Amino acid sequence: MHTKNEDLNCFGTNLIHAKTGIEGHFGAVNIPIYQVSTFNQEDVSNGGRYDYSRSGNPTREALENTIAQLENGVTGFAFASGMAAVSSVLCLFKTGDEIIVSHDIYGGTYRVLTKLFSKFGIKAIFVNMTNIEEVKQAITTQTKAIYIESPSNPFLHVTDIEAVTRIAKANSLLTIVDNTFMTPYLQRPIDLGANIVIHSATKYISGHSDVIGGLVVVSDEALAGEVKFVQNAFGAILGPQDCFLLLRGLKTLKVRLDQQQKTALQFAKWLQQQDNVRNVYYPGLENHPDHELISAQASGYGAMISFEVESTECARHILQNVQLASIGVSLGAVESILTHPATMSHASIPKEVREEKGITESLLRLSVGLEEFEDLKRDFNSVFKHYKQKALIK
Repeated sequence: MHTKNEDLNCFGTNLIHAKTGIEGHFGAVNIPIYQVSTFNQEDVSNGGRYDYSRSGNPTREALENTIAQLENGVTGFAFASGMAAVSSVLCLFKTGDEIIVSHDIYGGTYRVLTKLFSKFGIKAIFVNMTNIEEVKQAITTQTKAIYIESPSNPFLHVTDIEAVTRIAKANSLLTIVDNTFMTPYLQRPIDLGANIVIHSATKYISGHSDVIGGLVVVSDEALAGEVKFVQNAFGAILGPQDCFLLLRGLKTLKVRLDQQQKTALQFAKWLQQQDNVRNVYYPGLENHPDHELISAQASGYGAMISFEVESTECARHILQNVQLASIGVSLGAVESILTHPATMSHASIPKEVREEKGITESLLRLSVGLEEFEDLKRDFNSVFKHYKQKALIK
C-alpha cells in the first residue's frame, strides 16, 4: 500500500518525488535494482518483508507505490505486459459472469476476451460505451463489471466515465478503465468513480520503446487483496530491471506529453486540410463529437490521432514512404509511430467484425512523438504530394 505525499500538489513534482516506500539506501537518488530471486530470512518464525521476488520485490514495490499515488488509488501492481495486466484483472471473474465492454477496443483485449476467457465461461458484451442508454440496457443479472477504454482505440471515442461509474455502482458492478492513452497525468479514472485502472506501461509510462510492462491500480483494500492474490498465484510479474526503467520513464511523462499534445493538435489541424484525408479523429479538435466531454473529465487530449485516407492504396503508399514515423504496433514513445490498425493493432479481430466497427484498410493511427511539427508536416506533405503525382501519371 502506498503512502500519499500530502505535501505535493503538482503532478510534475509528484513524478519526481513520489513516496516509493523504498528509502534510506545510502542516499541514492534513484531506486536500486534488486536483481534477486530470493531473500535471506533472518527470523524464520516471523519472516521478512520480502521472501521471493514473485511475491514482492523492493524495486517493483517502488513502482507499484508510485503508480498508485499518481492515480490516487490505494495499491498498485506491476505485470509483465499490458495484456498480463488485463488478463490478471479478468481473473477476478468466474464462469457465468458477464462483462460489458467498449465495442471499439484494443485488438489484444478483444482477443483475450473472445478467445481465451470465453473458454472459461466469461462472456463479453460489446456496446457503444458513448451511449449511456445502451450501457444500461446491456446489464443483466449476470453482469459483474463494465470495462471502458477511453479514449477508445482506434477511433478515440470518449466515454463519460463518471456517468458509467454511477450506473455501475447503482447495480453493484465494478468499473474498469484502460487509461493507457491518457495516463494519470491527463486523466484519473478513480477520481471519477472507477474501481480499477489498467495501463499498458509499455506505452507512455515507459515512453522510450524499451520496456514491456503493465500496471494496475485499485480503489480499495478489498480489491487490492483480490488482485494481489492473482498477481502472486498467476505470477505474471514485472522484473526489477524493467520496473527500474519504468520508474525512470515516469519522471519525464509530463514534459513529454506536454510537447506531444502540442504537436498532435497542430498535426491534426493540418491533416484536416489535406485532400487525401477523409476523416481525422482527435478529441482535441473542437469539431470532435466528444470534445466538450473530454475537456470536462480530463486535463488534456493526449497525443494519439487516427485518420482515414481516400483509399487502401493511399494508406499503403503512406506506410511505405513516410520517413520520420516508425511503422509499428506500439505507441506513446519519443518517436512518432504510425500504425495500420487493420493489419497491426487490431489484426486479431476478424475482418467482418473490424469492418463493422469501421476499421478499414484506409484507416491509419499516429502516435505523435517528440519530433518538431514542421518536420513531421514536411515529411507527410512530401508523401501526399508524391501520391498525387503517381495518381496523375496513371
